[in-house]
Amino acid sequence: MQINPVAFSIFGIDVMWYGILIATGALLAITIANKLGKREGFKDDIIYDYAMSALLLGIIGARAYYVIFNLDYYLQNPSEIIAIRNGGLAIYGGIITGIVVGIFYSKIKGVKFFKLADVIAPGLALAQGIGRWGNFVNQEAHGAPTDVPWGIMIDGVKVHPTFLYESILDVGIFIFLYFFLYDKKKFDGQIFATYGIIYGLGRFVIEGMRTDSLYFMGMRVSQIVSLLIVATSILFIVYSKRKAK
Repeated sequence: MQINPVAFSIFGIDVMWYGILIATGALLAITIANKLGKREGFKDDIIYDYAMSALLLGIIGARAYYVIFNLDYYLQNPSEIIAIRNGGLAIYGGIITGIVVGIFYSKIKGVKFFKLADVIAPGLALAQGIGRWGNFVNQEAHGAPTDVPWGIMIDGVKVHPTFLYESILDVGIFIFLYFFLYDKKKFDGQIFATYGIIYGLGRFVIEGMRTDSLYFMGMRVSQIVSLLIVATSILFIVYSKRKAK
């Protein structure tokens, strides 16, 4: 089923479903983070100020990541570098940027980075799950041809709905972190590291099904980053548990 990428127009300016879904996810993520932040003793401005900075710079980072690993194309079409309305945002670029922003922001505000990261992680996963439906609207981020009953038609070919796989993964991570793990966490950073492990493993598998992966030296970039995130998160949890003992 093909959906018009344009949701509606205002004064001749098209408002895209892609942007609406990203904005909706971001709003819910901020709301959830603020609720968890109050439980951690953060003032309201801590979450809102970080969220605004991370959201703006995160979009820039997500686009920069995508452009860098498609550099040959964008060097030939430089005018399209800022054309994000039709897609082309790499979530890992946004996450990495958000982490960097969080480290500097924590130092400026005098808060613990890993406590802030724990507050952000559940809502981030939910926002990713919602944002993936923008890929469906844009008919992108799909998998290889398949005969599975739940396949979707893209350009007359039935393919794996990898956007759906990741959306289910992300929403599942949110439910687990928010409703089951958060109240049981033993140390700061546990929620964020758990998010890194589950998402990294899931993304590694799903990325292997996609046909639009970014490559570096013949390897899928997202799979490399996924493994690095999983390994780093596991080491962090092991270190934190040993330190606690």
